[in-house]
Amino acid sequence: MSVRTLERWRSESLSSPARERGWTAASRLDAVLTTAALDEASRNAWCRENGVYPQELAAWREAATQALADPEDVRATPQQTKADRRRIKELEREVRRKDKALAETTALLVLSKKLEAIFPKGEDA
Repeated sequence: MSVRTLERWRSESLSSPARERGWTAASRLDAVLTTAALDEASRNAWCRENGVYPQELAAWREAATQALADPEDVRATPQQTKADRRRIKELEREVRRKDKALAETTALLVLSKKLEAIFPKGEDA
């Protein structure tokens, strides 16, 4: 393969429009908004100029619609919020109880070690 062929391929790839360039989320949204009001023929012409398939443009539009619709769907109802608060209080109460039990166990262990240090098990009095 000649050097001239490689140089030609490189220049063609660098001069190609948007096909090789990465489309950011903002540029995809801009493309969707730009082509929203166009008829099918104009939209196809825009796609050819910018190196985008019409199917990609439709997928970007669907993704934007989905992203805008999701926050309302995942909002909690007042009943769920009330149940969540109740569950949080129960869990916090359980954590406090377990912390107290752990502190008591730790204190007993420390006391038993101190007692063993004062009165070793191996010695008879």
